[in-house]
Amino acid sequence: MLDVKPFDIEGFDITIGKDKMTLIAGPCSIEGYEMCDEVAGELVRICKKLDINYIFKGSFDKANRSNLHAGRGVGIDKGLEILADIKEKYGIPVTTDVHETYQCARVAEVCDILQIPAYLCRQTDLIVESAATGKAVNIKKGQFMAPWNMDNVIEKMLSENNEKIILCERGTTFGYNRLVVDMQGLLDMRKLGYPVFLDATHSVQQPGSGHEFTSGNREFAPYMMNAGLAVGVDGIFAEIHPDPDHAVSDGPSQIKLEYAEQILTRAKMYDDLTRRINVK
Repeated sequence: MLDVKPFDIEGFDITIGKDKMTLIAGPCSIEGYEMCDEVAGELVRICKKLDINYIFKGSFDKANRSNLHAGRGVGIDKGLEILADIKEKYGIPVTTDVHETYQCARVAEVCDILQIPAYLCRQTDLIVESAATGKAVNIKKGQFMAPWNMDNVIEKMLSENNEKIILCERGTTFGYNRLVVDMQGLLDMRKLGYPVFLDATHSVQQPGSGHEFTSGNREFAPYMMNAGLAVGVDGIFAEIHPDPDHAVSDGPSQIKLEYAEQILTRAKMYDDLTRRINVK
């Protein structure tokens, strides 16, 4: 059994890394309030039914795009306004990406978790500034990094005395147009002592295979989710959209909202079994 340092999300009855599965989920890009409200409302209902901790995710800006003209989102002003409205309406924590150091303090005024994109996980100033907010930080492991090299990222967080750390696997580059998830690597990261999540949707991306956009195989995301929970991750990150084929970004890898209950019901069964046999 691998012990990690659990932490509470302030103001909510949620503990990360303890005795309950946590889901961080929502659309890739914030496209407007109505769509976010639809996703949040349905996932709140499902997670309450299944006894899963739920944190809403939506990005106000997708700065790491394959194509110059790809959709970016609604921007920081509108994005934080929508996240604040979702948080107030449903009484749930919310999270979004930060790409620049100047965004951290402002995002922390609304969000309960700051998220570091995988390509930026070695950006020292961004990690330190995120940690300095005192909020939890979900750090995506870069596609180019070994799991054990996340120890240096942890050290940057600890430099600001912030131990509210989530390490998130989102696939590793393997040859061309394919990401793979090393299940041993999930355990390697968990040995570092902090909660580990698996990003089940970005892990099934096929970077560059769409030429002007990143393609993916969303049908494999539920299997990725189940496999990670069977290994013993503390939670799942997933991008979920009502109509992913027409999403602003990452449509091919996002889960369709209408299938979320079926997928999460099975995922919870894997998590429950893993916890019963004390793998975690």
